[in-house]
Amino acid sequence: MSQPIIEHLAIWTTAPKGIKKLRELILELAVRGLLVPQEVNDEPASELLTKIAAEKARLVSEGKIKAPKPLAKISEEEKPFDLPTGWEFVRLDDLSQIITKGSSPKWQGVSYTDNENDVLFITSENVGGFSLKLESKKYVALKFNEIEPRSILKNGDFLMNIVGGSIGRTAIYDIEAVANINQAVCLIRCFPELLNSRFLLNFFNSKICISYMFDKQVDNARANLSMGNISKFLIPLPPEQEQQRIVAKVDELMQLCDRLEEKQNGSEVMHRQLVSCLLTTLTEATDAQAFQAAWSRIAANFDCLFTTENSIEQLKQTILQLAVMGKLVPQDPNDEPASELLNKIATEKARLISEGKIKKQNPLPKISEQEKPFSLPNGWEWVRISTFTQIGTGSTPSRGNPLYYSPAEISWVTSGETQQDFIFETREKISPLALKETNVSVYPIGSLVVAMYGQGKTRGQVSELMIKAGTNQACAVIQFIEQSEAHRKYIKLFYKKAYEELRSNAAGGAQPNLNVGKITLTVIPLPPLAEQHRIVTKVDELLTLCEQLKTKLATAQTLQQQLAETLVQQAVA
Repeated sequence: MSQPIIEHLAIWTTAPKGIKKLRELILELAVRGLLVPQEVNDEPASELLTKIAAEKARLVSEGKIKAPKPLAKISEEEKPFDLPTGWEFVRLDDLSQIITKGSSPKWQGVSYTDNENDVLFITSENVGGFSLKLESKKYVALKFNEIEPRSILKNGDFLMNIVGGSIGRTAIYDIEAVANINQAVCLIRCFPELLNSRFLLNFFNSKICISYMFDKQVDNARANLSMGNISKFLIPLPPEQEQQRIVAKVDELMQLCDRLEEKQNGSEVMHRQLVSCLLTTLTEATDAQAFQAAWSRIAANFDCLFTTENSIEQLKQTILQLAVMGKLVPQDPNDEPASELLNKIATEKARLISEGKIKKQNPLPKISEQEKPFSLPNGWEWVRISTFTQIGTGSTPSRGNPLYYSPAEISWVTSGETQQDFIFETREKISPLALKETNVSVYPIGSLVVAMYGQGKTRGQVSELMIKAGTNQACAVIQFIEQSEAHRKYIKLFYKKAYEELRSNAAGGAQPNLNVGKITLTVIPLPPLAEQHRIVTKVDELLTLCEQLKTKLATAQTLQQQLAETLVQQAVA
């Protein structure tokens, strides 16, 4: 019965995809006869089957439908579960007038139109779970008598997708317009005056039926249901009166799921906004007193605030933001200022240039006030990244020359590999000849690799070389003059913080790109070297805590999921 659903709402709403699982459970209980009580006075399903058989025989005798081919008797081994008294397992063909797939019109001279006076053309894209999706309609310029008779729909027909990724999705055609369907959609016409169409619709969209469909796939490489297999589907058929009670209870419980989902979504939005607002008070604090007050508010509610993956990611980004603003660790007036570090690097760069080890750079534009998003503490400097580093890139040796890739001796990085924090191994290697004859350069261990373009989230990602390697042209490589670990780790955490800003600087059409010039001009808030060490130590400590929070959250979610699955097992046992 539905009592386990009502009693354990807290579990359903907190478990991962809990409400989705609850909807699936409601349908499973419905089609197993476990959702509403049986009534001894209900006319059994066997009587209903007798009425359907008589009506089907009448339509055959009048020539309105074809006589069905005899199907194999349902064996005990085929029955997936026990049914309540008064129910019957029956094949779908015994409940149907027609089971057929559609057909495309004769396309000579026929094309899609937007004219609503033409014939509506239904494809698998229009068939959703439970309902039609007609936001985007297609029409074909055909006369009624030009439509394949078996493709003409009637109000109340079931439409089931039988090809591709949406296989099994079933809806009721609930409009009066003349329509045609294509061969990716199956038409199932039952006896709506005798059967409750909503009960059958619930069954078709239940996990029990979907699992049965995939057991009957003709082609595993491309999901495809045949008409013969569909006609053999086993339907658990309740008495007519119980069908009505089941449909009413399913509607009631699905509305409850809608309300829970709406409340959950609203709570999640409010939670994200609250976390964002409180974390912003940290980054916008103008003095130590305001910062401490903002942190006290967060600390007092820490266990309530950071309870989702999104909120923990927000916290991580705030930690990085505070780090590069000089608000994460205290300043020490005895630290040698960043200007002195820059002077030492400039001297070292001049030496390397004079020895011909690096090239002299073109003068960099002065940093404008608009490029400085916040004020810096004493001892810090705004500086362009290429002032204290060397920026390079790479290329892709011609794929048409196999000698560029054999012998495969030199590690070669592509932009997709920047999704890793560290690069210990590359998917491809190139030959010494490629290094000699192309623009590939080998960069030292500790260089940072920034993806300038690539699919999805790739653009703007940063990784660190743990091997000597070259790169393709989609990567910018940052080599350091100052070799201390803390300096390298600070610049790396800056790029992780600046991921979205960096991506927004990209230009281009469908796939915007960065370039070496834009990377070269990146403006960095640079602390004293001693403070860089304190910052990266504190960031490592706090990000470790964030990972512990994520692990704790994942453990709790796993437990909630196990509880939800246990409830499902108990409910259907």
